[in-house]
Amino acid sequence: MKKISARRIFLLVLTAILALGALVFFVEYFISADQWVAFSGSPHLYTGANLNCGVVTDSSGEELLDTRQGRTYSTDAEMRKAFLHLLGDRDGYISAPMLGAYAERMIGYNKFTGLYGAQTGGAVTTLTVSAAAQRAAMQALDGYRGTIGVYNYKTGEILCAVSSPSYDPDNVPDVAGDETGSYEGVYVNRFFDVTYTPGSIFKLVTSVAAIDTIPDIYQQTFTCAGRQIIGGQEVICSGVHGQINFSEGLARSCNIVFGNIAEQLGAKTLERYARRLGLGESFDCAGYHTKAGNVDLSEADAGDTAWAGIGQYSIEVNPYAYMRFMGILGGGGEAAEPYLVESITEGDKTLYSAQRTSTGQLASSNAAEKMATMMHYNVVTIYGTDRFPPYYVCAKSGTAEQEGKPAHATFAGFIKDDDYPLAFVVFVENAGAGSAVAAPMAGQVLDACIEAMQK
Repeated sequence: MKKISARRIFLLVLTAILALGALVFFVEYFISADQWVAFSGSPHLYTGANLNCGVVTDSSGEELLDTRQGRTYSTDAEMRKAFLHLLGDRDGYISAPMLGAYAERMIGYNKFTGLYGAQTGGAVTTLTVSAAAQRAAMQALDGYRGTIGVYNYKTGEILCAVSSPSYDPDNVPDVAGDETGSYEGVYVNRFFDVTYTPGSIFKLVTSVAAIDTIPDIYQQTFTCAGRQIIGGQEVICSGVHGQINFSEGLARSCNIVFGNIAEQLGAKTLERYARRLGLGESFDCAGYHTKAGNVDLSEADAGDTAWAGIGQYSIEVNPYAYMRFMGILGGGGEAAEPYLVESITEGDKTLYSAQRTSTGQLASSNAAEKMATMMHYNVVTIYGTDRFPPYYVCAKSGTAEQEGKPAHATFAGFIKDDDYPLAFVVFVENAGAGSAVAAPMAGQVLDACIEAMQK
């Protein structure tokens, strides 16, 4: 009898363990089944690294990609090139992390019917991006390597995120055999995955730090004779500006002014502000993990710090992060976090809808207000308002020197307008002066973004 009782207890315990295991499995199944089904190795849903299920449209509903039966891209060749780095190619050489990030919602998977929904239609994913703005950006870059990004800093919607060079996924070139250099770095998304020496647009970071921490910054004057020894190193300016103050120094992009200001700030303060504004971080955006910038000044002496405040030394920034910084200035020190996917729907059912999230107050409202005034003065007196939409545009150009190569052209800013609160960045590799090359590109793309917002 004792043996029978022991066996009964053993069977009861074993049954309880099995029942508990089954319960845990079913609970986990209902929580995580969508993610299990959408794993990137699934041959039913993926070709290479890219998801093959659902329809993707731009913000206006224009169809960009239909992956229900293979991959059918836009009928417009320029559009296919403009969206290549967001949507990926057929072979997975250029991946589309965005599609993978939302795979479980896009595939139309049902916990009871399995992948039937995926095979019969799937969902419609609507991006925040404007097809017209993407096309305008690709045309503006016109074969240059680089990137252009624009986003609504009030809502967080990214309207433009173009990377160049690109190619038509319906007419794939011989990238490996190309000897012209036209496709150098074509597999890299320059908006998310690259960092650049910013050049003089980094003077905006130095300016924010100066406004907050140097009480008499607006009373100081500097003497620019074209070159000056600062912190034991010679700092060279592109002009000879004579007696010049802080505001005019930003407009004229005077290296002597900002080398001296950076020396006053010191490396720790300058680095602290760059990090606070997000320029040393990696961000997550729709499956992309942006490349973190380099703002480490721990080994910088006074001369190195002077060059860092100008936007040279070892400073590097990511375009997405810098666009976000421009949104922070435009938003009075706080902005919406950028995002790419507006909604995912299946018939009348909404599977996903984006929600605004905030950066938090990362710059003082005083500094942001004063920066807007000075940056608008740059546009009025230096770049010319005729290059830009008829709104309160605030901007700064940069020319980032590259050893042995032409400089990178940079341009960044925002529109201070409640109806069109757009922050933007332009990075053009080895193209020369930012004001001559990158600024007109920004104007073209902003026009397209505003036109898209008016529809």
